[in-house]
Amino acid sequence: MAVATEGRPLQAYLNQQLKASMAMSSLKEIYLVRHGETEWNAAGRFQGKLDSRLTEKGVEQAAAYGRHLAAVAAGIDALVASPLGRVRETTAIIQSFGKFPEPQWDPLIAEVSVGSWDGLTHTDIDAQWPGRLDGTTPFDWFFRSPDGESYDAAMARAIRWLDGLQGVILAVSHGLTGRLIRGAYLGLAKDDALGLPVPQDVIWRLANGRVEPIRLS
Repeated sequence: MAVATEGRPLQAYLNQQLKASMAMSSLKEIYLVRHGETEWNAAGRFQGKLDSRLTEKGVEQAAAYGRHLAAVAAGIDALVASPLGRVRETTAIIQSFGKFPEPQWDPLIAEVSVGSWDGLTHTDIDAQWPGRLDGTTPFDWFFRSPDGESYDAAMARAIRWLDGLQGVILAVSHGLTGRLIRGAYLGLAKDDALGLPVPQDVIWRLANGRVEPIRLS
């Protein structure tokens, strides 16, 4: 799947690619999970490309993923994961519950970076960049960063990752990137994609053009 060309609206591109890929949708099935809760998640810090360790709750969440996914491990063709530390920690816990494929560490599904805002809270950002978050929502503030990744760039890599996938895939990723992956798969508009929920106790099953939650609690 080629990336959108300059000046071509991303949503029109997504819609076209969604139609073109419908015939291929039955050839892939994706189990998508977010890493377990981290210390910075609990503190309200956006991590981006930075990292913090899983909390005790996060370890329990990763174990719940592993226990559930162990039942389908034999049918998984590939385990693809973000190379960031919190995902590596989550992935190792999942692997301890069954015979999964060896992980492929793919930067295409790493978390969106907000540049110099990585590791900060909303309070930190307001103090250092007064007014920068004015008019934002809880879902779109990420893309107000002066040096972070743009929505179009982040969505393009989610599309690139989805393109050509075949078979049954277990993907371990992040909150914002997970939204973009699901949004791209469903062909959602920007606001709808960014408003998708990002719990850490749900496995998302992407198959046959649908996204279904498998709730673990």
